[in-house]
Amino acid sequence: MPPDESRDMSEDAHGHDDSHDSDDADEDRLGFRSNAGDHHDHHHHDDDDHHDHHHHDDDDHHDHHHHDVETLGYAVVTVSSSRSLDDDPAGDAISAAFEAEGHELATRELVADEYDGVQGAVNRLVSRDDTDVVVTTGGTGVTPDDVTVEAVEPILEKELPGFGELFRTLSYDEIGTRVVGTRTTAGVTDGVPVFCLPGSENAARLGAEDIIVPEAGHLAGLSRRDDKNGNGEDDEE
Repeated sequence: MPPDESRDMSEDAHGHDDSHDSDDADEDRLGFRSNAGDHHDHHHHDDDDHHDHHHHDDDDHHDHHHHDVETLGYAVVTVSSSRSLDDDPAGDAISAAFEAEGHELATRELVADEYDGVQGAVNRLVSRDDTDVVVTTGGTGVTPDDVTVEAVEPILEKELPGFGELFRTLSYDEIGTRVVGTRTTAGVTDGVPVFCLPGSENAARLGAEDIIVPEAGHLAGLSRRDDKNGNGEDDEE
């Protein structure tokens, strides 16, 4: 028999008070309850941290988008020497994508495939008070008269290379390796985002519906801020 059990039996035989064992049992129970309380407090703390984390994420999301322009004034420029505004499926697709989200048309224009004409049109439109975003369609290919990219890029104060990268990635599913001939580009000038899309209806619809309309309000809001984020420092993107 183990020594402790022998001692307990001897003490009981000599009339030892069992209340000590009872106290130990009570302490064990209390100890268990104390640990359970600690376990409960730990989970309560974890729940609070989890709640605070999500609350913080919601605040970050709100702060990140509080500059967004909810209703955009959009301008569509069709670059073509052969089409008219009455026969402009690409321009129609772009306009429909904006209109479906409640944005307002500022103007639609048609300009020929000429460097000065394209650049002049974009320069003029970004200076209008009713225009928050400009989208061109046509002239982004590799033929000699495709000059939209050459005309627009020099006036961009900030380039948005991710636009062209994403557009070509999405376009690959539709046209495969021919996407290498697509020179879509985008950037910001005078606080206004400018996007240059190809002239085909499918390409215009893809770019407008999947990229431009979802992001234009956020980009326009960030681009137009005069006082940055209120404390003289730029927000990080």
